[in-house]
Order: sequence, then C-alpha cells, then structure tokens
Amino acid sequence: MKYLSYWHDTAPAFGGGQSGPVDGRFDVVVIGAGFTGLNAARKLARQGVSVAVLEAAHVGAGASGRNGGHLNNGIAHGYGDAKAHLGAERARALYRAFDRSIDTIEDLIAEEQIACDFRRAGKLKLASKPSHVAGLRANQELIAREVDAATRWIDRADLAPEIGSEAFHGAALFEKSAMMHMGKYLTGLADAAHRHGAVIWENAPVTGRTSTRDGWTIDTPRGQLQADTVIAATGAYSAQVPQAPLGYFRQRIIPMASFLIATRPLSDAEVAATMPGNRTCVNSLNIGNYFRLSPDNRLIFGGRARFSAVSDQRSDAQSGQILRAAMAGIFPHLAEVQVDYCWGGLVGMTRDRFPRAGTADGMIYGMGYSGHGAQFSTLLGQVLADLAMGRRDTNPLDGLDWPAVPALNGKPWFLPLAGMWFKMKDWLS
Repeated sequence: MKYLSYWHDTAPAFGGGQSGPVDGRFDVVVIGAGFTGLNAARKLARQGVSVAVLEAAHVGAGASGRNGGHLNNGIAHGYGDAKAHLGAERARALYRAFDRSIDTIEDLIAEEQIACDFRRAGKLKLASKPSHVAGLRANQELIAREVDAATRWIDRADLAPEIGSEAFHGAALFEKSAMMHMGKYLTGLADAAHRHGAVIWENAPVTGRTSTRDGWTIDTPRGQLQADTVIAATGAYSAQVPQAPLGYFRQRIIPMASFLIATRPLSDAEVAATMPGNRTCVNSLNIGNYFRLSPDNRLIFGGRARFSAVSDQRSDAQSGQILRAAMAGIFPHLAEVQVDYCWGGLVGMTRDRFPRAGTADGMIYGMGYSGHGAQFSTLLGQVLADLAMGRRDTNPLDGLDWPAVPALNGKPWFLPLAGMWFKMKDWLS
C-alpha cells in the first residue's frame, strides 16, 4: 500500500516551475499553487498582468491534490439553514455560484484542452438512517422548488440501479454534479497558467511580507519578490509555515484532516455490484463518508475518520483502518479487497462552514471552503483575479463577515471535543 495521494501518483508532474532564485517585480504575487491560486494566476496572466505564484511544496500539494475527487454542485448546508443564516437572496446566489463553478471548470478544461476525465456524474446524498429521510427529502424538494430543478428524490426501493448496498434508506440526486481526476486537472491548470505567462516557483515557502512605499516585499528562503498586490490562497495550510505572514487566516481557518483510501481496480462484476450508477456519493451522518469510482475503477472512499489536524503517514494509517471498516460496513463484498492507496489532507473549515473571499490584512484572499473547495475554488480563483484588477461585482461572498474563532491560532485544540459531540449527534439521530 502506498501512503500518498492517488491523484499525485497517477498524474504527470508539472514541469514548468522556476528552478533559479526567487527574484523580480510583479503586479501580483499569489501565495499557494492549488486550484484557487493557479486559476487566479491564469486569469491575471491572460489579462496581461505580471503574476508570480509561490508554493511552499509542489503544485497541488495541499487540499487540491488530496481530496475525494468530487465536484458537487449546490452548498453543503441544508438549503433552509443557509437561507436562515445568509438570507434568501444570498443563499440563492451562493448556491448558483457553486453551480457556475462547475460550469467554469468544464469550460476551462475545454478551452485549455486538459485531459482529466471530467464527467457530469450526478451526486447522491444518501440517507444513512430511516430518521434522516424526511429531512433530506424536504431539503431536496425545497431546492428543486426554489433554486435547482435538476434534483429528484430516489426511494430506497429504487436505489439498486445506483448503489450496491443495503445500508441506505433513500437518496437525493443532484444531477449537475461532476467528477474528474484532480491530479491531471492540477497539472493542466498549472501548465495553462505558465503558458499564459505566470511565473511559478515551487519549494518556495513565504516567510515574510513587508510593506513598502509602492507595494510589498515577499520573503522566501530562495529570495525576495516585489509586488503591488498579494493574493493569499493557502486555506487550511495557512499554518504550515509558522513564520508566514498569515496570522489573520490562522485565527479564522480551522484545519481539519480528512482521510481517504483507494482500492485496487475493481473488476467489471465488482463495479456492477458496488457502484452501478457511477456517481459521487456522500452519506448523511455528521461523521460521514464520501466515495466514488476512479477513472481506473478503484473505489475511492473517504471521511473524517478521526477528528485531528494532523495528516502524516502514522495518522493516515490509523484513519485508513477506520475507513476500511466503514467501507466494509457499506459494501460487505469488499471487506477483503486490497487497498492500494491511503492518504490524508487538511480541510480549511470556517466556523459557519461558508467560504470567504475579500480583502483583509493588506491581502486579497479566498479560502474556507469547508470540504467543498474542489468545485468552488476554480470560480473563486477568478474572483480573486477580478479583485486584483479592481473589480468587485463578481464576488458572491462580498461583505460576508468573518469573525475570528476564539483561542484559535492555527492549532484547533478543540477538535477531539467536537468529534465527541458529532458522534453523539449521529448516535441520537
């Protein structure tokens, strides 16, 4: 078994990074080479803006290359809850922005000719308990009535063509959702940004930021850049370089690990018995699971597994055993199947689980996707590019308040307590 991301291991590496010292003056410097930062850089470069990207590790080293491969439309919250929290107008706008982001990804893939196995698969939100059916169905009906007609309810008796498991009691189908190979998309996006003129330095962590008379000086161990504008696209990894000037975000982003396993490629008969509908799937538990088939027919199965802010080989291995047991509970016929990959990554959570984008602490920022960044980050990268060019009317999150989390500075000491709370809620639901 390999303790690394399936997406990283099965995609070509980006070959366009700068090998020399970090040096030069740019209109915009982007911190972070994930989906958000790379697409911001791509759009800026296409508009003739001189732009550099600084990445602490390699392209897609963070959440963009460590997720489950889902591009699920809509928002993670119950739509009624989102309306209550945000107001009806903003909730509708945010829901449609998530839809638009998947359209943006599809258009970008076609425009840049990125071969990344993109497919409109549809998503199933599966009821894990009989008591969850009424709430899920009411949410789906509200969504269909107010914001997205391309959804429908599937009764338990009709689930067999979709999923080979007796563990679920019905499902909401969201037909606009999609999937792709995240690693191939990352490389293609980085190649496109580079081709349009963005300069990308890998292995160049930002260690300082100083205000100057005409902008900013950005420090790295390999040299300095001068910039008029700085974009922070670091998300949950804002705390990974302690000396980085990202304290504003460390006080607001809760880094939480999510873990995944990928089986060996399944046979045609195993695919038919497991995922005949070949959609993205997520269940309805608070400590739930998400799963899909890979392009080569592996079952990629993920979840929180443990409430931790650490993803390393030891932590990933412990969580992988929990995920394997959960997978066997849903698909007993896969209990003994070989697992080829086990990995984890950090998810950048906000207190209310809504993302944020705007300007703060002298930087433009976009992050806080709370587990739904794969689909939203491409659109938000374009929004950040617009902000850098002085345009604010494309930001669906404009003006959304973002208070600090009390006693948080990058290390969420409260995660074990939160895990106990959510386990109790699942048990009582």
